[in-house]
Parts: sequence; structure tokens; C-alpha cells
Amino acid sequence: MNTRLVRFGLAATIATAFATPVFAQVAVAPPVQPVVQADTQRNVDQQQRIESGLQSGQLTTREAGKLEQGEARIDKMESNADRNGRVSAAEQARITKAQDRESTAIRNQKHDAQTGDPSSASSQRMQADVQRNVAQQGRIEQGEKSGQLTTREAGSLERGQARTNRAQAAVAANGHVTAGEQSRIQKRENHQSARIYDKKHNAKVA
Repeated sequence: MNTRLVRFGLAATIATAFATPVFAQVAVAPPVQPVVQADTQRNVDQQQRIESGLQSGQLTTREAGKLEQGEARIDKMESNADRNGRVSAAEQARITKAQDRESTAIRNQKHDAQTGDPSSASSQRMQADVQRNVAQQGRIEQGEKSGQLTTREAGSLERGQARTNRAQAAVAANGHVTAGEQSRIQKRENHQSARIYDKKHNAKVA
């Protein structure tokens, strides 16, 4: 009987020794800061305003492209700030200021004399691309709120969003998005979509 107890105790000790590092590994990922979540929510809002401007004809394809360039700059700023897992007050102030400028730019472009044709093939393609931006940013935001994404992971994904937005701005610069150009944009978006999925479903948790 004593021999059985000794064996059982030894097995329990070994199991505990192997289990402890697993728990420690889960606990190391820093949580996403509330300011990072707020920034991503604002990204969603800004992209939705661009989309609605295209749909209403308040924005031309070229104007939407310019605004996407501004969104790309903001995404890159967020990525740089998130890189070390902690956004400082100074970094947050710069991001907020850039978002405020972009908000003003959206309002000005939507209320100037230029109008677009929402039914044109070019506008339809741009609308689809911006709608994908809304969806991708929404998935990042959901990952932040659920704890599936850490601050660093969110920053990495924002860098990917910046690349996609710059590509959209480039093809829209002449006011016309071709089917071939949209196909190349969609490949970027599909790659980003896969990255979002992978980072939300890896072993890291916030």
C-alpha cells in the first residue's frame, strides 16, 4: 500500500512540474490597452464615413483614394506605437491629433463641390475595397475586446492595414480603379484577412 502511495505522489509531482510552464506561458501576453481599442473603433468609424460618401456620391473615387492615404498614415502611427506593447500618452496624443485631421478631411471632401457616380464601375470597386477595410478593422477591434489579440499583435495587423490602404490610394489616384487593379488589391486583402485569423487563433491571449 505504501508503495502505491509513493508512486501516486511521484506521478502527481511530475504532472505538476509539466503543467506549471503552460500556465505561465498563457499569462505573459500583455492585455490590449483601452486606448488601442478606442483607436481601432475610430478607424472603423472613419472607414464607414468614406464608404457612405462613395455610396451617396459625396466622394469621388479620387477623393476616397486621398482619404485612404490618410488612413494609411494613421494605421502606421498606431502600429509604431503598439510595437512595444504599451502606448504612451504622447503617442496617443499624436494619434488622436492625426485622427482629428482625418475626420476633418473626410467632412471637407464630402461637402465640397465635387460629386461622384456611385453606380460607375470604378466607384463600385472602390466601395467594395473600403467595405473590406471596415470589415477587417472590425475584426481587429473584436479581437482586441475579446482578448484574442495583444497590443503587439494589433499593431502588426494595423501595419498590414496601412499597406492595403496605401495600395488603394495609389490605384485611385487617377480617379479610376480598373478590374485588374482591384484584383491585386483583393489579393492583399485576402492575405491580411488570413493574418487576422491566424493572430486571433494562436496561443497568445491578452
